[in-house]
Amino acid sequence: MKRRPSPDALSEGSSKHIKQVHPFFNKRAPGEASTIAIDGPSAQFKWLKNLGEKQTCLHGTNLTPPSRPRVAAFDLDGTLIDSPFGHATTAEWKWWRSMVPGKLKELHDLGYSIVIVTNQLVKSRTITIWKQRVSSIAVALPDVPFHIFAAIARDQYRKPMPGIWYELENIFRQDGIEIGTRHPMNKSSSFFVGDAAGRQPDHASTDRKWAINAGVQFHTPEEYFLKLAINTNFVLPGFSVHSLPNLPLFTPTSSPLLPHSKDKSKEIILFVGFPCLGKSSLYERYFAPANYVHVNQDTLKTRPRCEAAARDALVRRSSCVVDNTNASRYTRQFYVDIAKEYNVPIRCFHFTGSLDLAWHNNLYRALNQPPSLAASKPKRELIPYAAFATYQKNFEEPTLDEGFSEIKKINWVFEGTDEERRYWSMWLQTDGK
Repeated sequence: MKRRPSPDALSEGSSKHIKQVHPFFNKRAPGEASTIAIDGPSAQFKWLKNLGEKQTCLHGTNLTPPSRPRVAAFDLDGTLIDSPFGHATTAEWKWWRSMVPGKLKELHDLGYSIVIVTNQLVKSRTITIWKQRVSSIAVALPDVPFHIFAAIARDQYRKPMPGIWYELENIFRQDGIEIGTRHPMNKSSSFFVGDAAGRQPDHASTDRKWAINAGVQFHTPEEYFLKLAINTNFVLPGFSVHSLPNLPLFTPTSSPLLPHSKDKSKEIILFVGFPCLGKSSLYERYFAPANYVHVNQDTLKTRPRCEAAARDALVRRSSCVVDNTNASRYTRQFYVDIAKEYNVPIRCFHFTGSLDLAWHNNLYRALNQPPSLAASKPKRELIPYAAFATYQKNFEEPTLDEGFSEIKKINWVFEGTDEERRYWSMWLQTDGK
């Protein structure tokens, strides 16, 4: 959780019993009201069933929040409230500014659905206390219905990943309200307010990125509540697909990807590259139709089995593609030796995409594919980051003197529908992580 300084006066919130506040909150400007903490659960607030396959998104409602075409969404810490950073053992909090609760009520009266979206990596022993804090916020908003969603893991729900917005779309759709891409006017009138905006003092830019992913307007708390001028001095660090150069699928282009049909000689093609750079897709699109045998360690489990499969293919007078990462010269030499043993050429296809691109693709295919694509293919699990780091550590640039007849560089070229490209193009990494 995060902390931002709050010099302005704060509201008293409720007439419930007032606890002694943490000393962090006792330093206030002259005339500033003291912070409150409210005892007791809110009868109007309830936690619903956690969302997601692994139940990593908390979902609660205050009163009965209506589903409306226009959504006013807010980050929690540093936007609606200030809470004692580093003190998850206390449920105390204060409004970020005194006008916050009144503004939320005004938005509800104007016909907006109020939604709170927050990243929380609270530990299991403190989750109860954090929930008490949320319940006390609900007590201070007795006439403001709202949804709150809290991402408690590093998955598709954690901003900037847009999983919470997808859940909101589904909830509203069940009530006959469309806030997704099928009704862009509804989306353009919705907005998100957050303090992680990529400005110089900000701890991150994930709130601004989340709004971009969801396709809604974005405001900082200062811009929205205090009506300060729009701050255009921000940066969005981390990997963006828009930074990728426009390259041909392979180079050099002077020789074909596949031998000419009249060429009946057999060969081994050895893939080299990070996971998630399209190696298997390239095989399926170009080499499977040409009856190349697919040799893949994910399927065969061990390198000796892969070597045996390559030999078996050549014995049966078939070409084969060795679809592994093959980072080191040492690993590649096993297949170069097999090519020499059977007197066939071996070509190397080096997939040149960076670690950042590979990790982004990993997040996309495991956590952010469009529903139409996800429903048509087996679910893919997120590959651990260690696999990418290990490849990078062991990588040695392939060279012709290893015994290859040719080295082709395979460049990343996205292939998919406009919808698939839109999902792939989103911000999926937390400021480069």
